[in-house]
Amino acid sequence: ASDFLSGRRHPALYRVHEGPTPEKLANLREFLKGFGLQLPGGDKPTAKHYAKLLETVRKRPDVQLLQTVLLRSLQQAQYSPENVGHFGLAYEHYTHFTSPIRRYPDLLIHRAIKAALAGGRYNPGNWVDLGLHCSQTERRADEATREVAAWLKCYYMRDRVGEEFEGSVSAVTSFGIFVALDDFYVEGLVHISELGQDYFHFDAAKHQLLGDRTRKCYRLADRVKVKIVRVDLDTSRIDFVLAGDVAGGPRRARSLRRRARS
Repeated sequence: ASDFLSGRRHPALYRVHEGPTPEKLANLREFLKGFGLQLPGGDKPTAKHYAKLLETVRKRPDVQLLQTVLLRSLQQAQYSPENVGHFGLAYEHYTHFTSPIRRYPDLLIHRAIKAALAGGRYNPGNWVDLGLHCSQTERRADEATREVAAWLKCYYMRDRVGEEFEGSVSAVTSFGIFVALDDFYVEGLVHISELGQDYFHFDAAKHQLLGDRTRKCYRLADRVKVKIVRVDLDTSRIDFVLAGDVAGGPRRARSLRRRARS
C-alpha cells in the first residue's frame, strides 16, 4: 500500500519509526561498554546493526536485559505524511492498511488508494495535522488500555496480599524498582525505601540503583523474590517488598567498590 501511493506521489499517512536520538544512542553505547559490547554503525546505526548485535548476544545469560535496553533506546512510532521509513522493520515505505473498520489511518489509506486507482487524489485536509491527531489518539487509547488492565490486575491480586512470588526487575527509577511476576502478567513497585538501610544512586544510562554503603546493585532484568504488601484499587497500584534472593538476582558491585577506595 505504501509503495503504491509513494510510487504515484500521492499524499499518504505513513507509519514512521525513526532511529535512536543522539542522547539515547550515547546512553546505549555507555551501557553496552560496561558489558564489553559495541553497537556498529557510528552515529547512525541501522536496523541491521541492531540485528547484528542481537545475534551476537543471543546465547548470553543476560540476553533479556540487553534486548530490553536495545528496544528502549528506540523512538516511538507515529503517523506522518513525511516518509522517513520504519527503523524497526527496516522498511523504506510502511503504512497501516489492514484495519480500516477500527483504525482511522488505515481508512485514510484505503480512501487514498481508491482515489489513486480512479486517477484522482484524495484530500482529507492537512495531512500533517491528521498525523498528529492519529498519533495522539493512539497514545490516548493505549494509555486507557493500560489503566483498565492495571485496575483489573489489582482486582485479581487483591486477595494475595502477603504471598511471595519470584519475578524480574522490569524497570529501574529514581524512586525504586518495578518487578514483573513470573506467575502472572502483573507488575508492582518496590519503593527505594524498602531496598535497605542505604542511600541508592540512580544511573539512568545503566538502568540501575547502586547502594552507596553496601554497593548493592539493582539492575534491569535482575531476578528477585518479592512479597505483596498492598493492593490499592483506587490508584491501580501494587506494592512489593523484597523477600529474598534468587539465582541471577542483585549483586554487590565489587569492582566499583574497589574503584571507590582507590
